[in-house]
Amino acid sequence: MEIKTIAIIGAGQMGNGIAQVASQVGYLVIMNDIKEEFVNRGWDTISKNLDRQVKKEKLTVAQKEEIMSRITPSICIDDAASADFVIEAAIEKEDLKKEIFTRLDTICKNDVILATNTSSISITRVAAVTKRADKVIGMHFMNPVPVMKLVEIIRGIATSEKTFTITKDLAEKLGKSVAESKDFPGFIANRIFAPMINEAIYALFEGVGTVESIDKVAKLGFNQPMGPFELADLIGLDVVLAILETLHEGFGDSKYRLCPLLRQYVAAGYLGRKSGKGFYDYK
Repeated sequence: MEIKTIAIIGAGQMGNGIAQVASQVGYLVIMNDIKEEFVNRGWDTISKNLDRQVKKEKLTVAQKEEIMSRITPSICIDDAASADFVIEAAIEKEDLKKEIFTRLDTICKNDVILATNTSSISITRVAAVTKRADKVIGMHFMNPVPVMKLVEIIRGIATSEKTFTITKDLAEKLGKSVAESKDFPGFIANRIFAPMINEAIYALFEGVGTVESIDKVAKLGFNQPMGPFELADLIGLDVVLAILETLHEGFGDSKYRLCPLLRQYVAAGYLGRKSGKGFYDYK
């Protein structure tokens, strides 16, 4: 089936980035969320991102308007019924994702692939709530989506070869480079990266170094573009927490134990850039 329309479920940080990239390469996009304010915020983020490209003369005003015209805001998940491919980008909660996939399985056309942008949750478990487990797949974009080139593609135990091929082809049409991962907690990216962030938080917690010093070591010593605290603030500390909980529960290994300081920050509402404060203050 030819893919013309992509439904994105979730208009937040990841969802609006995926919507922007898809629209920029010519796909029609349905950008859905549960509240109008969330969709409007996603719309405004895309508009501002494109304005920066106009300012840098990478786009014309007319091209920006054309890109925006291909995005249809939605607050009703049933609008996904007209899509040829669906990418779920809701928050990192397994019960919520299962609820969304149960609904999508009911309303979407039988041949439509349902992809999840989860960064750590089992694709097999999400697929199991549907009657199309062969057409459920993980499509983990990196943040910020318009900038980062990588997409992890993860097959559940029942994902078909056809589903993988179509999804890989779509990712490449979106201008992304694909890495295939097995369906293990955290996949490849977060199995490596989340423990590094956690260890950096432990180093801060134990007084080994300051936030600034630890980030400087990562950037100048390891040649990383961002330090672990900068990256954690960008991802969202609540998301980092959820990923580490998934790793710890999935493997039962003490090396994935959460630093108490991370729990404390999340409990305080210090979630990073999106809340205005994390390990750095953005206010």
